[in-house]
Amino acid sequence: MPSTTTAPETDPSKTVVEEITGWLRLYSDGTVERLTPPGAEPFTVIFPPYTEPRNGVTVHDVTTARGVDARLYLPAEPATAHRPRRRPLLLHFHGGGFCLSSPSWALYHNFYASLTTKLDVAGIVSVFLPLAPEHRLPAAIDAGHAALLWLRDVACGEDENNNGAAHHLDPAVERLRDEADFARVFFIGDSSGGNLVHLVAAHAAAKDDGARADLHPVRLAGGVLLNPGFAREEKSRSELENPPSLFLTEEMVDKLLALGVPLGMNKDSPYTSPSLAAEAVARLHMPPMLLMVAEKDLLHDPQVEYGEAMARVGKTVETVVSRGAVAHVFYLNFFAVESDPLTAERTRELIDTIKTFIDRY
Repeated sequence: MPSTTTAPETDPSKTVVEEITGWLRLYSDGTVERLTPPGAEPFTVIFPPYTEPRNGVTVHDVTTARGVDARLYLPAEPATAHRPRRRPLLLHFHGGGFCLSSPSWALYHNFYASLTTKLDVAGIVSVFLPLAPEHRLPAAIDAGHAALLWLRDVACGEDENNNGAAHHLDPAVERLRDEADFARVFFIGDSSGGNLVHLVAAHAAAKDDGARADLHPVRLAGGVLLNPGFAREEKSRSELENPPSLFLTEEMVDKLLALGVPLGMNKDSPYTSPSLAAEAVARLHMPPMLLMVAEKDLLHDPQVEYGEAMARVGKTVETVVSRGAVAHVFYLNFFAVESDPLTAERTRELIDTIKTFIDRY
């Protein structure tokens, strides 16, 4: 699986041209050094896959014939006569401002492994996304769409290498093929991964062009945007007034998003601007969306603005705010979930809201 860190740079001829404190340095020759700030070490630990069930889940890393790698979370118990044989499937896009993190981080493992057991789903597929600035948008959008096409291939039994040779299906992928309801695929994403929920859905809708044939039998039933990374060049009130957190500072909003969007663009682009993102899909068939907002998130206001802008262009978006002193992607902070009653309660509510949304569609 692709690495999300590089060895520290020692060449004195290189100079740092951009730095996100504690997280990333971009050098004059284009190389990137990814770091771990103090306090974040437990969250960036790499969780290897495991086939022996732990807490009711197995985890599998697969290389797809579509050129993307993915991590599969599967419930340990296969479908039985007492449970529906075909259940919904989640396709997950990780966060990190388009520049950082990996599905194999403990940050995601601890939440999504647990979520697999709490939702009545066939599994969760998490995409290893190409990272900016080496791979600026739309690279992550293309990877997300490739993962969606791979799900179509799996559903049709057509998973092949580029040279046409059939793959020997991983047993985990076989289970996915046999137990997933491919007509009920849901996107889910954290932070900038929430943006990708919108962007990949828009890309699929544009490619499909109303014919609904490109993905058949896969159907995108809905999207879940968890504290998405929408922002504009003009700072919102929440960016100016809400406190920073380990996972999001004002510097990270400004610099990571600038490195993530295509060269020549800034936050006032359809990739990150809530109003422009909505305007770009006005004529597209978009699935219903669940938008989860944290009250003390730096990006609270642009997230709410996204929901309002989508409603203005006739799209279905349910906005739910996690109230109280909870900040950006609070539910991924497993220490807070375990030790702080408010964070634990808001995380339970968030999971219940996701479950209700999926059950509805």
